[in-house]
Amino acid sequence: MTRAEEFEELRPLLFSIAYRILGSVTEAEDAVQEAWLRWEAAEAKTESPKAYLSTVVTRIAIDILQSARMRRETYTGPWFPEPLLSDPYQDPERSAELADSLSMAALLLLERLSPLERAVFVLREVFAFDFEEIAAAVGRSEAACRQLAVRARRHMEAGRPRFDADQRERDELAERFFDALREGDVDSLRDLLAGDVSVVGDSGGKSPQLARAVMGADNVARLFAAYFPRLVSIEVTWQPHEVNGQPGAIFCDRDGKVLTAMVLDVVDGQIQTIRSVTNPDKLAHIGPVADAWAINREANRAGRTARPEQES
Repeated sequence: MTRAEEFEELRPLLFSIAYRILGSVTEAEDAVQEAWLRWEAAEAKTESPKAYLSTVVTRIAIDILQSARMRRETYTGPWFPEPLLSDPYQDPERSAELADSLSMAALLLLERLSPLERAVFVLREVFAFDFEEIAAAVGRSEAACRQLAVRARRHMEAGRPRFDADQRERDELAERFFDALREGDVDSLRDLLAGDVSVVGDSGGKSPQLARAVMGADNVARLFAAYFPRLVSIEVTWQPHEVNGQPGAIFCDRDGKVLTAMVLDVVDGQIQTIRSVTNPDKLAHIGPVADAWAINREANRAGRTARPEQES
């Protein structure tokens, strides 16, 4: 097997490690590309390409994260990970851990950890690396890595949500939600939402966004029932799609350009949290991005036009 073939075989794993450390598709891809350049330039042949490349991509990701954290501290509004539509790395023996670690809720919890804690947690809890491998990857002793893992696990377990495990039931609930959204059916929407549901979005100040999170089933149902039929009237469409391992949808304008990625957290048979990513910088890896400001203006005009007809 050539060096390039060895790298391509490991690329899904390397990307998945980098994405969970960074919460960014574009930064993870950059980390993997840099790992390839170092691998290509390395003169000596390593006994374990997996160990070598995992170490390289982890260290690159830690470096990127350390600088990215300063930018995130001045980010406009809530910061969410870049939406990931499918995880390229699959391991049947680790499927539960891989899925749990991919959710936006889990990635937001990881944001609370230091870069080292985050890397150690990802390598140990998600990908089951042994502590000897982790110590080599992060440049710390095995004892230090064990302490980092304990601290990280404690933080994660304290805040980790317990999503509904049955994927079929989650998908059916999401389908009903998006049908009710299209129809503007307040009662149906309200029935699907947890009483303390919250809606929050990441625009980065680069697209229209709610001034603050919207809380409560009645408030959320009325907001969505009022606004989303306007989007339908101007030919905005959405297709259900798994986003970060959870039920969600990708919204597009009439030209098929990406407008929003929405993801639903389903807990105890109801929708607990609705997150949307509208920052165009975080959607570009999905496809060409729509002009959200223009869409919002058009939707508001459609709402004003429809109102007299509804009152007659």
